Amino acid sequence: MLRFFAHRLVGMVVTMFFVSIMVFTLMELPPGDYADRYAFRKYSGTGVNVTEGDIENIRIQFGLDRPAYIRYFDWIGGIVTRFDFGESFAFETSARKVIGDRLWLTLALLFTTLFLTYLISIPIGIYAAVRRQSFADYSLTVFSYLGLALPNFMLALLMLYVSVRFFGSTVGGLFSPEMKDAPWSLAKVADLAKHLVVPAIVLAWSATALQLQTVRATMLDELNKLSITAARARGVPERKLLIKYPARLAINPVVSTIGFDANRVFSELPIVALVLGLPELGELLIKSFLDLDMYVAGAILLLLTFFIVAMNFVSDILLAVLDPRVKLAGA
Repeated sequence: MLRFFAHRLVGMVVTMFFVSIMVFTLMELPPGDYADRYAFRKYSGTGVNVTEGDIENIRIQFGLDRPAYIRYFDWIGGIVTRFDFGESFAFETSARKVIGDRLWLTLALLFTTLFLTYLISIPIGIYAAVRRQSFADYSLTVFSYLGLALPNFMLALLMLYVSVRFFGSTVGGLFSPEMKDAPWSLAKVADLAKHLVVPAIVLAWSATALQLQTVRATMLDELNKLSITAARARGVPERKLLIKYPARLAINPVVSTIGFDANRVFSELPIVALVLGLPELGELLIKSFLDLDMYVAGAILLLLTFFIVAMNFVSDILLAVLDPRVKLAGA
């Protein structure tokens, strides 16, 4: 197990190294740089004639005149040694401060969504397989098809309409008005937890539907194996038999797609956040690209990718714990 863990950890580090190169390349792709944008903002409408020499001086001021490979090693070195993602040119402070609470709120949404997805899909998928062709099974099948067909943002719009039309309130934002600018406390954490439920339900809608069908199909496949028939013939109690053998193996496909589900949440979050008025990293990422504030954009891309890779790492470890065959094959 230790060797398996070490192999996966090394693989994660190597993956992040190549991801950092790709992210920095994306940071360099847009035409021009922040010096052009800074000069335009500062002198637009003033009648001042900006020369190439002026732009070059601005470029030197921001350190953009150095070769790309030197800036890459300075950037990645600061991240690894000091957790410093560079300076935000637009905000004139560190990129880490610009990201600030948005990172932790995005992660809170991610983990709440994943927890809700697996809390619902795994036990209900197992129950649907055990009660195959029952009314409950058919009902859950209809629910899962709706989840796969209905976009999350439409569900968000529907919940907004219902809350305004029938309850006289909205579900937008992650804090109550009185808690939005308050310092962090237990009361603010409780208020955040209360407001996380609705966006987590919206984001978990399609993932839950997909995982429910996955667990049900895998569970049915395991129940039809001869080993289960033999265990029943030996007199193994039904509940113990279901938990020890088919249920344990039925959740393997779910565990193996934790990273995929994290990626799905990050992909769907910007549109849902726009509908529900949530403070998250997607809006800041787009704004940073438009402003050519590339260190902020790079920090967001690198952090989101890191958490997806980390979720895949956790997925591999959990699979090795649940199924020893995975550990032996990957060692």
